[in-house]
Amino acid sequence: MVAVLSPLRPEPLLRRMRPAVPGLLVGAAGAAVALAAAGLFPGASPLLIAIVLGVVVANIGPHLAVLEPGLTLASKHLLRIGVALLGLQLAISDVVGLGWGATGVAAAVVAAGIGGALLFGKWLGVGWTERMLIACGFSICGAAAAAAVDGVIDARKRELVTTVALVVVFGTAMIPLLPALSGALGLDSTEAGMWAGAAVHEVAQVVAAGTALDATAAGAAAAGGALAVAVTVKLARVALLAPVVAVVAAVARRSGNARRDGHTPPLVPAFLVAFLVLVAVRATGLIGPQALDVAHWVQVALLTIAMFALGTGVRRDIIRGLGWRPLVLAAAATVWVAAIALAGVLVIA
Repeated sequence: MVAVLSPLRPEPLLRRMRPAVPGLLVGAAGAAVALAAAGLFPGASPLLIAIVLGVVVANIGPHLAVLEPGLTLASKHLLRIGVALLGLQLAISDVVGLGWGATGVAAAVVAAGIGGALLFGKWLGVGWTERMLIACGFSICGAAAAAAVDGVIDARKRELVTTVALVVVFGTAMIPLLPALSGALGLDSTEAGMWAGAAVHEVAQVVAAGTALDATAAGAAAAGGALAVAVTVKLARVALLAPVVAVVAAVARRSGNARRDGHTPPLVPAFLVAFLVLVAVRATGLIGPQALDVAHWVQVALLTIAMFALGTGVRRDIIRGLGWRPLVLAAAATVWVAAIALAGVLVIA
């Protein structure tokens, strides 16, 4: 009986995790450096620093195969846990408090942003999986959205890494550009904050842009400032992540572009179910501010490790093989999303 049952016993967790330890340790070290660097510069994003640091490390040092299991685990599983924990940061009452106009702008940015990017990407000749990653990443919440979509479509690792790199480049460029344009257009603090939240790709980039807006005289004088408005509008876009991924999964199944890694993915991946559950848990008010702060810290730490791991995948050979089409699509998607967001803000102002 023992001989029959022993093959069915699960392998000890430690033994299964052992190959991933070196890569996880390097990822944690890179995240620690990024978090420390972000602490030295107010408004800096540890996620952005981490991915840039990962790119630098990957291109100046030797490629060590022993690190791959841990870095792969971080770039997939830790990233998805971080996305799920983002649900605790989404207060539905704050989103509803913005009013239907701001919520409608967020929905329009996601729907029209994805649709426009997909059409333009098709015209450019970008493959379906890559343009879907870029469209969703640039229209919803950057790398987290791209990772979520990657969980239900048959995209190559290089396409996900490329999308994340493009999010970093174009989203970072928006941080100083959007406040400058807001001033030139005469937007007040609330309008500028709404535009930042509706137009900028990453949550961390929105925080940086909102902080820059609040650093201006108009932003500092406004009640609540631009940052609070920007983050709330951004989280309204994040709230659409789960339904969008569910639709993408259904389309991918019908078109033959669903994941082909030996199993049929669920219509809504487990980490997105967890995201929705945590949104509901936050709405109950049972979790206190201190617990939310701890969850936020864990979420940032996990996402920072994951961003470092994704950055290590951006090597010179990948950059050389990027081609001009994804680059043009990313630039066009950035301009398109920003234009939709600005138009919506001006309509409801």
